[in-house]
Amino acid sequence: QVQLVESGGGLVQAGESLRLSCAASGRTFGDYVMGWFRQAPGKERTFVSRISRSGRTMGYADSVEGRFTVSRDNDKNMVYLQMNSLKPEDTAIYYCAASYSDSPPKYLYWGQGTQVTVSS
Repeated sequence: QVQLVESGGGLVQAGESLRLSCAASGRTFGDYVMGWFRQAPGKERTFVSRISRSGRTMGYADSVEGRFTVSRDNDKNMVYLQMNSLKPEDTAIYYCAASYSDSPPKYLYWGQGTQVTVSS
């Protein structure tokens, strides 16, 4: 089992950057595929990005490809989401999630979320 805590959200203007962090507890962090999701007001939670156990393979939603970068540090039990060129439509609560399985991932563990607000 793993516990997840996100941080780094805030209020920024369009075009600016934010870096989200997700701290994971547990000694087997490297066994988990990690994902980032977001939920905008009145909308369903959607996939943003994922990163493999080793950190060598990443995937992104089309809407963030080229602007967001996911990374992880297995020694520190951390996963990050660097968000550049932010747009108002990126406004949402961002969640990190952990999956023990890979194909396909089944995200059973979730953080509490961190709010990102992008003003125009």
